[in-house]
Amino acid sequence: MGVGGKTVRITGFDSLFAVEAGQFKIKGEPEDLGSFINNLLGKMGLGTHSDIMSMIREMLDGMPPGLEEALVLSKVIKSIDVQEADILRRLVLDAPSTGHTLKLLSASDWIEMFLTLSIKGIKVASSMPSFNMYLEDVQFISARLEELRQQVRRVREILFDPQSTEFIVVTIPTMMAVTESSRFHESLKKDGAHTRRLVINQVLPPSASDCRFCAAKRREEARAFRAILEDRELGGLKLIQAPLLDMEVKGVPALRFLSDSVWK
Repeated sequence: MGVGGKTVRITGFDSLFAVEAGQFKIKGEPEDLGSFINNLLGKMGLGTHSDIMSMIREMLDGMPPGLEEALVLSKVIKSIDVQEADILRRLVLDAPSTGHTLKLLSASDWIEMFLTLSIKGIKVASSMPSFNMYLEDVQFISARLEELRQQVRRVREILFDPQSTEFIVVTIPTMMAVTESSRFHESLKKDGAHTRRLVINQVLPPSASDCRFCAAKRREEARAFRAILEDRELGGLKLIQAPLLDMEVKGVPALRFLSDSVWK
């Protein structure tokens, strides 16, 4: 895993890289939208206008969950487009929990709307007597905001392009998890996301004999599998089973073992 947002090669693989998306940074990029906007306001001489600052802060306080993740994802995709397009063939994003992932998908709309309003606001602010920036500075900041807006728009285009992106739902064989996964897939379809496969994690391996606990868990699994097959949202997906292992999946040998078990 990359430390400090740096992409690192995974030892033991010829073409596998990793980065901690939450720490991903590009030189010159804003670390978060709030500090970026506040910095722009200061440069524009608008920091002393309490009404404008109050409106901006109110909008920033109302930022939807998932917004920072959407910005980070836009940085990752920009980096790939600019620097690594010829190196990477597939990008795997280990998405957060169901609720956060759905909020991430909707956050890009909020960001684009906010940046569009910010660009218009700069044009209006430039006519104020207290505005203390040169024309070239105004043009630079407007262009910077527009670049960020296009960057966020590209994220959405990629996420919902079935030729580029596939969402793989991962669940465990319990009734509660199956119900949540069904609702998740329904929401993904409404948003226009493309899903073909369902990974069922922590499936008990075959055994000639079971203890009472294992027998009860196996009955619970059977119920969950029946529910998946009968579910209108999940029944049409390709099912992929990942076994419950007696070790932590950590390191190259464990990853290869799990990969051979799942993607055989």
